[in-house]
Formats: sequence, structure tokens, C-alpha cells
Amino acid sequence: MAILKIIKNRLVKGIVDLRREELMPEIEALGKELKRVINRRFRGSFHLREVDTGSCGACESEIIATTNPIYDVQRFGVNFVASPKHADALLVTGPVSRNMLLALQKTYEAIPGEKFVITLGDCALNGGLFKDSYYTLGGVDKVLKVDLHIPGCPPTPTEIIKRLLSLLIAPGEI
Repeated sequence: MAILKIIKNRLVKGIVDLRREELMPEIEALGKELKRVINRRFRGSFHLREVDTGSCGACESEIIATTNPIYDVQRFGVNFVASPKHADALLVTGPVSRNMLLALQKTYEAIPGEKFVITLGDCALNGGLFKDSYYTLGGVDKVLKVDLHIPGCPPTPTEIIKRLLSLLIAPGEI
């Protein structure tokens, strides 16, 4: 049943046609601001540990796209790390499946100091297409306090960058 919803969603959204020249001005402006905020708050780099708790893989594809030559978030100071001990934030995709609950909790606990929890995609918010499955517990907020949600099925790389910037800018700062 979930696969039919995924196919329908794909047909409704169509194929995204990326035109680098059209994207570059917006990406550069967002990136410049993101880099400024990261330099001030995190001394040059913001480290994310990504955990897929049971998604279909679409959100991971968009996360990977943020690191491609068009978006290249690493040049703005956003880095993905393998160890939660090196992370500033936890980025979670997918509904929380029963077999990933303990791994998600342990990853969160291993992040030192001030930590942020960011959910990406509709499934991480409320279970999305999989919310009625016996195998999922629902959204990440049922397990951890969520600081930022990036909506979409899946969200675009530009939207991911915009939302990360909104999290990192302190209230009242411009």
C-alpha cells in the first residue's frame, strides 16, 4: 500500500529539472549567510550525524544532493560525520522503526554538549506513508525532543539549506 502512495507522489511531483545557472544565485546567498552563522557559532564548521530510522531512501538522496557540486554545503561549513561523538546535531530521516529505536537513542546520547535534533521529511515528523504500519512507532518526536523539522516528501536540497540556516540563526539576529 505504501508503495502505491510513493508512486502517486512521484507522478504528481514529476521530474525535477536542475538548471545550475538558475540555482546558483540563491544557493550562493544562502551559503554565504550559513557560513557566516556557522563561523560565529561553531568556529567554522557544523557537524551532522545522520540516522535513517526506516525511510524509503528519498530523503537520503536529497541529503546526498546537498553535497554534490551544485549545492556543496561542505564549502559553507556543514559536514556529515560518522561518529556522534564529533556531531553538533542529529539529523533523522524516516519513521522510527522498532529495530532502530535503541540505535537512535544511543546515537543521541553519544552527542556531546549542546545538541540539536533535526527531522527531515514527512516520515520523520509523523510516520508519513508508514504511520499505520505495525513496525513503526511514529515520528521522531515520540522518542526525542525535536528542535527543527524540515518538511517535504522529500524536501529539496535548497529547502534543507534554508531550514538549517533558520535553526542556527539566534532569535532576533539578522
